[in-house]
Amino acid sequence: MEIAIIAHDGKKAEMIQFLMNFKAHILSKDISIVSTGTTGTNAEKAGFIVKKYLSGPFGGDAQIASRVAEGVTDMVFFFRDPLGKHPHEPDIAMLMRLCDVHNVPLATNPATAELLIKSI
Repeated sequence: MEIAIIAHDGKKAEMIQFLMNFKAHILSKDISIVSTGTTGTNAEKAGFIVKKYLSGPFGGDAQIASRVAEGVTDMVFFFRDPLGKHPHEPDIAMLMRLCDVHNVPLATNPATAELLIKSI
């Protein structure tokens, strides 16, 4: 199973805390993690093996969206900052739309991500 992790700057610490809370669960399953650049770097520092793509504003969100469309990514955890403005908003909207089109579970907050991670 492939899970994509993405977090806006204001949510990166929350993403890493989430991963740490479920580290044993993630490592005990056959789960590979892909990520946008900076989120992936933070996850690596926390001890996770991550396939990193570009930073979100430089096309990373689009790269993850492509994996969703290709049927490679099974689940997306995208901790968004709903109060911030993001120059790559069209890419974010595309990723969310493709998750809906391809019926890929998408969690935009830790509560939903917890329900998804516990389901596998």
